[in-house]
Amino acid sequence: MRRRTLLAAALPAVLTLSGRARAADGLKLAVGQKGNWDTSVAELGQRAGIFRKHDIELDILYTQGSGETLQAVLARSAQIGVGGGTLGAIGAFAKGAPIRIIASEATGAGDLFWYVRADSPLKSIKDTNGKTVAFSTQGSSTNSVVLGFVDTFGIKPELVSTGGIPGTYTQVMSGQIDVGWSAAPYLLDAAEEGKIRIIASGNDVPPMREQTVRVNVAHAAVLDSRRPVLQRFTAGYRETAQWMYQSPDAAKAYAEFAGVPERFVKRLREEYFPNGVIWSDRITGIDSLMADAVRFKFIQTPLSKEQIAQLIQIP
Repeated sequence: MRRRTLLAAALPAVLTLSGRARAADGLKLAVGQKGNWDTSVAELGQRAGIFRKHDIELDILYTQGSGETLQAVLARSAQIGVGGGTLGAIGAFAKGAPIRIIASEATGAGDLFWYVRADSPLKSIKDTNGKTVAFSTQGSSTNSVVLGFVDTFGIKPELVSTGGIPGTYTQVMSGQIDVGWSAAPYLLDAAEEGKIRIIASGNDVPPMREQTVRVNVAHAAVLDSRRPVLQRFTAGYRETAQWMYQSPDAAKAYAEFAGVPERFVKRLREEYFPNGVIWSDRITGIDSLMADAVRFKFIQTPLSKEQIAQLIQIP
């Protein structure tokens, strides 16, 4: 009798705990370029249990870049796209795609770099007339940067979509592509070992230094129907971004996830992604982004203030 009484008393607590365990809302994410520091926020936050604190459970799909990420969101195979090129998002919206920017993903393009084989005669991005220069996918931040190289330096290379970093590296080393692209920390070791030479940085295009070059997007219908869930997701995203700069555990977790030496993490946080670069609350450089979107033919005319307010809806 006493045993039955104790079990009866404990049952409400068990049900409450199991109810909390079931309370997490699931979100499917399409994330570009697995393992980059800025694109690792969702993965590290999930592993550290930060999103769980906000009753969010993430299902993460990795893509080779902005084009694939945006397509996954538009096809509703993912509710949120992480790390897509801002100009690509603007262009898709202008053509009627039902997407909304819900966060800044990265400001500035200093993490992106272009390189050649060590034995290449090319010394600078200015030497690439008639040469093949890589970017990831259409509408990505790397796409915007190479278009910026053309405009800034008055050069005429052949721009080639090569997808992810490993595949691009293979094409460069085998001689299929003259100039490859990468993002810190990937291939920094190859540069240190003298296998490749870095000839350009994303920040060599002046306007991009202050622009939000990558964003997180959601399907408009998802934002309308699940706004409270997206609010909790963005809260977990902010908390994770802070943790990544403050906790020694974050450096170890990132090195393990990305498969890079932990010594690179300090350099990443200080040189390539200084604190604030991946802060999600503000889209910067709107005027120059619109000018670039027109100049690079993502849109025909700048979006109006009303259109911008409709496109950018940060929970």
